[in-house]
Amino acid sequence: MSRGFVKEDDQEETPIIPPRAALPDGVTNYVTSHGLTQLKEELSTLDHKISTLDETDERERRRALAVLNGKRNLLLERIQSARLLDHIKDEEEIRFGATVTYTIAGMPKPITIQIVGVDEANVKDKKIAFTAPIARALIGKKVDETTTFQLGNEEKKLTIKNIAYVE
Repeated sequence: MSRGFVKEDDQEETPIIPPRAALPDGVTNYVTSHGLTQLKEELSTLDHKISTLDETDERERRRALAVLNGKRNLLLERIQSARLLDHIKDEEEIRFGATVTYTIAGMPKPITIQIVGVDEANVKDKKIAFTAPIARALIGKKVDETTTFQLGNEEKKLTIKNIAYVE
C-alpha cells in the first residue's frame, strides 16, 4: 500500500507489556493460598484501574488501556493455570510452601526462606520460587541433612536446621 495517504502521526507504537515472573515451559504453576490471594487482589486492582482510567488525551488513553488489558490477560492466564498446593504439611521433609532454616558452610548466621510460587517469590521477603536452583536443592531434604548448591563457580554446602509450615 502506498504510504502517500497515511498520516505519520496516526501511527501508534505498540505498548510494551512487561512479562510476569518466569515459569518454565511444562512446569505446573503451583501457588500457596497466600499467593493465590495476592494474584486475585492484583486482578481486582487492575480491574479498578481499568474502570477508573481518567486520561483526557485519547491516544494516551488507548495506550494505557492496552497496557492494562495486556497485564490483565497475562494475570488471568496465570490465575487459570494456578494449582493450589496448601495441603502438603510434611514437617519431616522440605516441600512446596515450607519455611526452611539452613546454614551455609563457612557462614556465621543461619538463613530462613519460604519456598513459594513464582508470582509470590520476593527475595526481600525471603520467599524463593520453587523453580529457583536453591529451592530445588532443598526440596526433599530433612532436618540435619546436608546438600550442595552451585552458586556461580562455587559449590556451597547447605545443612538443614529447621522445617516449618506456616499459614
